[in-house]
Amino acid sequence: MTDYSFREIELKWQKIWEDSSAYSMTTSDNKLYVLEMFPYPSGNIHMGHVRNYSIGDALARFMKMLGYSVLHPMGFDAFGLPAENAAIKNGVHPAKWTYENISNMRKQLMSLGLSYDWSREVITCDPEYYRWNQWIFLRLYERGLVYRQSAEVNWCPNDETVLANEQVIEGRCWRCSTLVERRDVPSWFIRITDYAQRLLDDLEELRGLWPERVIAQ
Repeated sequence: MTDYSFREIELKWQKIWEDSSAYSMTTSDNKLYVLEMFPYPSGNIHMGHVRNYSIGDALARFMKMLGYSVLHPMGFDAFGLPAENAAIKNGVHPAKWTYENISNMRKQLMSLGLSYDWSREVITCDPEYYRWNQWIFLRLYERGLVYRQSAEVNWCPNDETVLANEQVIEGRCWRCSTLVERRDVPSWFIRITDYAQRLLDDLEELRGLWPERVIAQ
């Protein structure tokens, strides 16, 4: 029995797949969009990521073998509290910390040989991406679907940042153990309740597609 030289063989085929654009979406009437949740680039890829993305990869490959033109992108959810908190924790500028993590996570994901079309990569902290978030916000504002009012939040006076409920442990900041304050902060809200009945009614469209227990939840 000969040894399986995984490093040599996998690098060889990953290079072939990249050079041939094997995972680029081709033009076809039989299209399928496969998307897993983008990771937060606040550290390295861990086994939870590998499990999740392996499942999505298996589905994308299976559907491609069935003749579908599969759109299977990857990106990084890098605009929000997780990235900010990780940068504060490590004492590094958020941009430097985030983009270095993205670079490392991209290499890790590529080393797994997952069937992503990297030409469609999305990084949510890139100005070219979040300008569209801003555009959508302005459209909502023009239509009266966003409004501003004060909201009570968890506030860490040491780190000077808002904390999610999960980041408050026994009344203290999960990172620095400072006693958390409840503070009113001017905030923006979206009038999603205007669409509550429509969302409930459209659950009927999911019968037979989604599990009943998920629809009930």
